Amino acid sequence: MAECALSLASSSPVLSRISPTRFSPIRRPILLTSSFVAGKPLFCSHPHRRNSVLSTNSWRSRCRTKASMAERVRAKVEVYDSEEELAVALAKYTADLSEKFCKERDAFTVVVSGGSLIKSLRKLVEPPYIDSIDWSKWHVFWVDERVVPKDHPDSNYLLAYDGFLSKIPIPAGHVYAINDALSAEAAADDYETCLRHLVKSKILDISKESGFPKFDVMLLGMGPDGHIASLFPGHPLVHEKEKWVTFIKDSPKPPPNRITFTFPVINSSANIALAIVGAGKADVVHKSLGDDKSSDLLPVQMVSPEGELVWFLDKDAASKL
Repeated sequence: MAECALSLASSSPVLSRISPTRFSPIRRPILLTSSFVAGKPLFCSHPHRRNSVLSTNSWRSRCRTKASMAERVRAKVEVYDSEEELAVALAKYTADLSEKFCKERDAFTVVVSGGSLIKSLRKLVEPPYIDSIDWSKWHVFWVDERVVPKDHPDSNYLLAYDGFLSKIPIPAGHVYAINDALSAEAAADDYETCLRHLVKSKILDISKESGFPKFDVMLLGMGPDGHIASLFPGHPLVHEKEKWVTFIKDSPKPPPNRITFTFPVINSSANIALAIVGAGKADVVHKSLGDDKSSDLLPVQMVSPEGELVWFLDKDAASKL
């Protein structure tokens, strides 16, 4: 494991379990409650037997009046009959991107979040992907992290290690955890220094459009309040325009001390997948993709990558569309 800034040493008990070389589809279309989402009719993509909804000009225009970054949104919404089917689709999506970028640039830079996202990645550690993916070219980062020891229950690193990283043969030096011995502010600065080093070494691209680092894919979840990463509704950090990585000491959700990527970094991504499951998030999904006329954007509505944005929803999360 590479602990930013690129230090391999750690006294954390959980890290002692890591070896140098290993961290260790049938889909039925479902009926939504509305025949239209964001002004466009639903359609079924029969080859994949899933419901897909393209984002629309009307939704994009509404966002443009609130946030100029939304001008480039090219979003696709995919609704699955169950979380199990969503996980299967997310694995294929990720594996296909891995193959593409490994061929194009001999590396694959992957950003993950915490929460339920890690569970939804479980199919990647099963056949055929566990054997077919070139894990040696993966580089794994966190979109945000709680400033706690790596063996702490609140650690996003620990969640990813137990549920994903410990089961795949990613080189230890390709997993970039925060330095949890530092303060939140220092850890954020340290992580940004790590990213800048990786840009210089050509592992991480720079966006020609924004000048910020350009990750190949971000695999993200969403909180029930519409937050992503550690960017919360109404918090000043959603408007940060200069830093790559910043810190928060007053998170509305505990623990309070965290680091997080900023929106300029998130939105410079080549691809973003939002994996959202459960009825508890249906209201926010409706606000984000439905006909809500609110003038206040939720953080999830500010996600606008340079490449493609795909919403992976189970039927419960999409139940109010």
